[in-house]
Amino acid sequence: MHMKVLMFGWEFPPHSIGGLGRVCFNLVKNLSDKNVDIIFVMPRGNTDLKFGKFISLENSRIKIKRVNSPLVGYMTSAQYTREVLSGKKPYIYGRDLFEEVENYTKMAIEAIADEEYDIIHAHDWMTFKAGIAAKKLSGKPLIVHVHSTEFDRSGEGMNQHVFEIEKSGLEYADAVITVSNYTKDKIIKYYGINPEKIHVVHNATTFEDYTVDKQIKKNHKIVLFLGRVTFQKGPDHFLKAAKKVLEHDNDVKFVIAGSGDMESYIIEKAAELGIADSVLFSGFLKEEEINRIYQLADVYVLPSVSEPFGITVLEAMKNGVPAIVSKNSGVTEVIRHCLRVDFWDTHEMSNKILALLKYDVLHNSIKQNGLDEVSKMSWHKPAERCIEIYKGLVGGV
Repeated sequence: MHMKVLMFGWEFPPHSIGGLGRVCFNLVKNLSDKNVDIIFVMPRGNTDLKFGKFISLENSRIKIKRVNSPLVGYMTSAQYTREVLSGKKPYIYGRDLFEEVENYTKMAIEAIADEEYDIIHAHDWMTFKAGIAAKKLSGKPLIVHVHSTEFDRSGEGMNQHVFEIEKSGLEYADAVITVSNYTKDKIIKYYGINPEKIHVVHNATTFEDYTVDKQIKKNHKIVLFLGRVTFQKGPDHFLKAAKKVLEHDNDVKFVIAGSGDMESYIIEKAAELGIADSVLFSGFLKEEEINRIYQLADVYVLPSVSEPFGITVLEAMKNGVPAIVSKNSGVTEVIRHCLRVDFWDTHEMSNKILALLKYDVLHNSIKQNGLDEVSKMSWHKPAERCIEIYKGLVGGV
């Protein structure tokens, strides 16, 4: 069955703030390989014209449509006020983030007014209103794809407005896709959604165009944190574990790769703990720099407070880096060869870091078994699962 999917997103390479951009790119690419046409609608600030044209020329099944909005991935109300309304971004419309989401919705619907499609697929809360509007306009089935919830991102500091947008999208959707059972359970518990319409589609990784840099040299053992420097990702727990490790082995460097609203606090915290000389901040990394930083690392740590999936773990394992993973993460549903820890147990986290740095047999076992495990993964399976869900809705099953 040939289908055309209208997909709303707000992140796509080469401008990816977090994992969602890489997920969308791989999903779209593999759907197109399986005879699915994609109209991908997103804010102008999160892709570039040359890349969009390149994708469309390379693959006639993918059409990128950009709307004139300054929304960027993982944007918060405070960030919108600080970066957009201060004049740092060129496209200013809404008085606040939520008015801007409304503007994005209107422009997105105008952009696809003449398009024909069989199904609507919206990624995360900023696009849910656009998905609902497209469903009302066309009568076509709506899927909302949840990569993260407001409970994951903000914890006790939950934004009620974001929660209400999420809940509305989840209720209005004909089907819900979550990236893990961990997230499915949260949606059932906190949003009251019928479990029968929730489908789990785990993320994956790919080895296409993958190369190892054999020229990398370093003088210290390196423990890596890679992700947004926010409450959700647990960088403060990473620092506390680093402090404990350095008390036993001072020949270790801890690299924090990424940016976010906790970045200044974490830099100050490293100084307060007396470990500033051993903690390196790389800032946000471009796509081409990510594999290199993984390949420099001896250990990767994902200390997230709440992690719907955690695709960085698969990327680390693909690069031959043993991973220590928070038990509050969905990625542990698809991998076995990692060390697991409670995010708050920084004593145990530091013990596991030291064990991987000290014991070659353990390090090599986790490394090789993990590499073997992820080498069997591909994005074909998630794409096939999405197509099954599409067919079920389009066919009325």
